[in-house]
Amino acid sequence: MSPVLGVVLLTLALWGGAVAFAPIGRDPSSHVSITGTALLEKGNSPEELVQACLGPTATGEVSAAKFRSALNEIYVQNGLVDRDFINSPPHHFNNEAFLEGRGLITEGVATIKANIRNQNFQAARETLGRVLHVLQDFYSHSNWVELGFKVPYLNLIRPDLALESLAEKDAATCSDCASGTCYQNPILPIILQEKKLTSGYMGTSLNAKPKGKCSHGGAADLTSTVVPRGGISKDERRPDNEAFHTAAVNLATSASLQLLEDIRGAAGDNDFLRMVGIDRASVVCFVIDTTGSMSNEIVEVRSVINQILDTTKGTQDEPSEYILVPFNDPEFGPLIRTPDAAVMRDKVSKLTAEGGGDGPEMCLSGLQLALTGAPASSQIYVFTDATAKDIHLKDTIEALIRSTKSTVSFFRTRPYGSSRRRRSPTGSFNDYRDLALASGGQVIEVSKSQLPQATNIILDTSTSALVTVLQRDRSAGRETFPFVLDGSLTNVTLYITGKTISFTLTNPEGVIQRQSELSGKLGTIQTVGNLWRIRLNADKLPGTWQIDIVTSHPYTLKVTGQSVITFIYNFVEAFQGPHPGYAVITGRPKAGQPATLFLSVMGKKGPDSVSIEYVGLGMVSGAEAMSSGSTTDMGNGDILVTVDRVPEGEFVVLLNGTDSVSRTNFQRQSTTQMSVSKVAIEAAVDSSLEPGKTFSLPFSVMTQGSGGTYSITAKNDRGFDMRFPPRLSLTSGLYANETLTITPPGNTPSGTDVTLTIEAKSSSGGGGADSNYAVLRLSVVSKITDFVPPLCKIVSVQAENCPYDVSRCEAFNWELSANLTDGNGTGIERLTLRRGNGTLQNTGLDAPLIHATYNASCCSQIVELIAVDKVGNVGRCFHSIVHSGGPPVSALSRPLWLCLVVSAFVVRL
Repeated sequence: MSPVLGVVLLTLALWGGAVAFAPIGRDPSSHVSITGTALLEKGNSPEELVQACLGPTATGEVSAAKFRSALNEIYVQNGLVDRDFINSPPHHFNNEAFLEGRGLITEGVATIKANIRNQNFQAARETLGRVLHVLQDFYSHSNWVELGFKVPYLNLIRPDLALESLAEKDAATCSDCASGTCYQNPILPIILQEKKLTSGYMGTSLNAKPKGKCSHGGAADLTSTVVPRGGISKDERRPDNEAFHTAAVNLATSASLQLLEDIRGAAGDNDFLRMVGIDRASVVCFVIDTTGSMSNEIVEVRSVINQILDTTKGTQDEPSEYILVPFNDPEFGPLIRTPDAAVMRDKVSKLTAEGGGDGPEMCLSGLQLALTGAPASSQIYVFTDATAKDIHLKDTIEALIRSTKSTVSFFRTRPYGSSRRRRSPTGSFNDYRDLALASGGQVIEVSKSQLPQATNIILDTSTSALVTVLQRDRSAGRETFPFVLDGSLTNVTLYITGKTISFTLTNPEGVIQRQSELSGKLGTIQTVGNLWRIRLNADKLPGTWQIDIVTSHPYTLKVTGQSVITFIYNFVEAFQGPHPGYAVITGRPKAGQPATLFLSVMGKKGPDSVSIEYVGLGMVSGAEAMSSGSTTDMGNGDILVTVDRVPEGEFVVLLNGTDSVSRTNFQRQSTTQMSVSKVAIEAAVDSSLEPGKTFSLPFSVMTQGSGGTYSITAKNDRGFDMRFPPRLSLTSGLYANETLTITPPGNTPSGTDVTLTIEAKSSSGGGGADSNYAVLRLSVVSKITDFVPPLCKIVSVQAENCPYDVSRCEAFNWELSANLTDGNGTGIERLTLRRGNGTLQNTGLDAPLIHATYNASCCSQIVELIAVDKVGNVGRCFHSIVHSGGPPVSALSRPLWLCLVVSAFVVRL
């Protein structure tokens, strides 16, 4: 019933580094170039693939931003292996470290499967990127290609199979290439004859290697000048290795597809698609105060969820996931997460307002759970009528907001009458304003009776393809804000938050509408509490609009709409080494130097349907300080941007261009604010945590500013015990190295992810303090000893009645019977039909022997059963009744380039 996601798998294999042999760039072997080539060959961009998988509906089109973001996360982690583990032979299969390299793959795949099982998709993607790098490097760095093998080495991803014919540690493996370039196969004839597996030795600081062993090769490898000279690396295409390089590329791609198919089999089609970012609209996340005075708010949240369920069911605007985090005092959580709105409605119906004192609550603790539990770029809505008791978490929340690029909006309600809760001096409502502004969200201030009128903003923003055109924050005064609306935008809405506001809206033809005209020529205006909501008419004109605002109080302005024209971005920094590239900066970019961004731009017909005219950094608050960047087109909608002069203070990314489909100019703006820092924190994660065991994480801190004492703070969202130095003494320009330890309890479920935030802050008080942070995701995985996949034995096939004439097949059926067992006894957890349009029946999965029966029309001539045991090992049963002279089995059994029929997903050929 479920066809193979061929395009998705191939795109992932290539984007994730199917050729992790070269850095970003126009080189034919680079990640970006090969991904683009693969997509061109299939005639699809990521945008078109997502639209084909999910399908446009009457309510609008789905954005490819999630898919591109997921691909970028995989790609980024793939590239970081070359920076963070440059001298680790197992990570690159250098130095004949085959058992250790396969061990990294085995542990990584177990972590991926455990994370997907627990819906921790971002952690799964990050691990997938690292595992793909290790797997793909095998084909470039070993002699598998030189030995003449035409298919991937399956044993690398099957730990139940032994690694065979490994070259002995004292056996010579290569001949000498006196010139340093090997134009002939340098592998010794005896190694070729006996099919012995070897790999090149690599030395970046020492030139030592065992006698007679192959080198990796290249200028960065010091061992390549030691006899036998030269090298067997196939990382780049050169005149001396063109055939071997091409073969390595093809095998790395095929091996990546094998790995992805294994993960997909364990995960199931639905969760696999969600892991790679092919999903419906946004995630809706509620963080709600459940203290005694919040009964009205709980009723309204319940109403909003019911309304979302009723109005979006079956459309692209139906949220892909619902998240609820309650908080009280002193309790907060747990995080409740489900893709089923009916389940969330049931959970909300059971919420009650009780307890709590008359002071602040644990708001930021609940928000921390939401930021770490929700996918990146989520919309998070906080309901409270109190300040935050846990204000010490504010810096951590700001770091998580910047790291996840999620948008946080606060609904601050006021109690009835004149009575108010007593507020704590440690926190104020201005803290919520700071956090909302940093994320691109808003603070909506209403009375409890007005709350139902204010929650329209949730319906506006919990939608597919949401983009921000403009956002500004001002203290007071009069100002005119121009903004460009393009032809692709629908549901354009302006939000103004503030007191005593007057404004005039003007369209490109000079038609105006004032705040007193609630239903005018340009749109419909609603006002409640401190919020003005202006929904433009559907026939709005493209071009330059402007809004003139006058007030004596602070206010914010935000212009949003729905459009598939959007962009995603990361700040990056270059790294050197044998395979130089760019690494994503998880904290603030470094001060005192140009900022570098890596952007992916999307259009309705793919990246070629938009042209970029301006990329820069701009201020949301205060004066309109903007810095333009110089751009380098990396292909396939990816752009490398360098901004020489970074604005002082908080800034966002600005993007202008032209859409060839609507033939109009467009304007977009990122929501999350960023700033630079002279402090840098580096930390790298490469292995999972084990329940009950202490895990050590090395980290380094450096400042380009004044040296001195810096405070170190580390927090994790699971409350696991941690040990780290509270202070570090830094010397300007030098890294200080330290270690953090974290211990998950022994009863921690396998697949639990942990978000760890490390912050370093200078001892200077007030505005002179400088700080930065690093956000890392770790996974807790129980030790796995069962690597044997379930076994499937076909017992009988009854297909004698199927005619040779396929035009008569509909009148006849065939049947297959199979027995399935799980060798190591953990038990089969799931049995599904991967290919075939028939009916599958089976006996209970708890039995040691499971009998399965498949019955299908003779028109459906191929069947594949997938059996998954309780630790994620995948077994398969395949059979074809294709007659001789009919369509070739290989053609029928190849991965079909189709999308998936699963729940709300729409099939498109």
